[in-house]
Amino acid sequence: MFIVENYGLAIVLCFITMLCWGSWANTTKLTSKTWRFELFYWDYGIGILLATVILAFTLGSTGIEGRSFIVDLGQANSESLISAFIGGVIFNLANILLVAAIAIAGMSVAFPVAIGIALALGVLVNYIAFPQGNPIYIFGGVALIVLAILINAKAYGKLQTASLGKVSKKGLVISVISGCLMGLFYKYVAGSMVTNFNVPEIGKLTPYTALVVFAVGVVVSSFIFNTIQMKRPFVDLPVSFSDYFKGKSKDHLAGILGGVIWSIGMSLSIIASGKAGPAISYGLGQGATVVAAIWGIYFWKEFDKAPSDTKTMLNIMLLLYITGLTMIIVSK
Repeated sequence: MFIVENYGLAIVLCFITMLCWGSWANTTKLTSKTWRFELFYWDYGIGILLATVILAFTLGSTGIEGRSFIVDLGQANSESLISAFIGGVIFNLANILLVAAIAIAGMSVAFPVAIGIALALGVLVNYIAFPQGNPIYIFGGVALIVLAILINAKAYGKLQTASLGKVSKKGLVISVISGCLMGLFYKYVAGSMVTNFNVPEIGKLTPYTALVVFAVGVVVSSFIFNTIQMKRPFVDLPVSFSDYFKGKSKDHLAGILGGVIWSIGMSLSIIASGKAGPAISYGLGQGATVVAAIWGIYFWKEFDKAPSDTKTMLNIMLLLYITGLTMIIVSK
């Protein structure tokens, strides 16, 4: 299987993860205006599973190092399989809440708040489980990112006051809950994997197998979480399964594309974690917040109606994020 052999390449893959995780949500804006995100999410899950299976049978089954996908799946113990599956379930609930927050508050709000919290919590949890890197630089970078979250939340309040005359807290609250859950899922996936990708221990999963089991967890749990979402949505009226089959081809393709983009980012992050360490790999990937905020602020113009000083606050937020991410990079 393909294995990352040096730290420099691992950082490059984490950077690509950042771009993928920060850009996939744009696909929610490529669908028809009447296409609900609850319906979008079914195709999104399919896209995640499709991408992981393709990678498992290609990069995960070539070369002489490690174990091929089918062989690895056959020798896996139940503890490892359950751990990766639980990671998919936790991520799915967090992500459904994130998509709901995007629908309510916009990309430039939901992403910085939810993913910023996920970054701070995720780095802490993963560092405790797999301590790699200078903790002063790692947690110093996280501290700057948390400060950026607070600034972004303040900017959101200004936007809501300017556009609605009243601050709506629903999008912000959902983003916070999503972030708390999002910070936990990566640990379960990393915990299911072998510690040495080149000479994998018996019972544990290689990265490619862990990703497939993770994706199965996402799809299976959608029949619970997303079904509830459809019947009791955060916004608008309930939707039915029959509505899904009324969607246009571009709506379904947009959802699948979103899942594929996110899944490629997740896969590269997991593959890079063998050399960079889970805390650094996860932390850098969550720099997606910067990418998403730039999309929301400068491309989708989500803050154009906000007071003039809001743009300054947002630029400070982005600077703090970039500085924090740089500290995480140089921590190892």
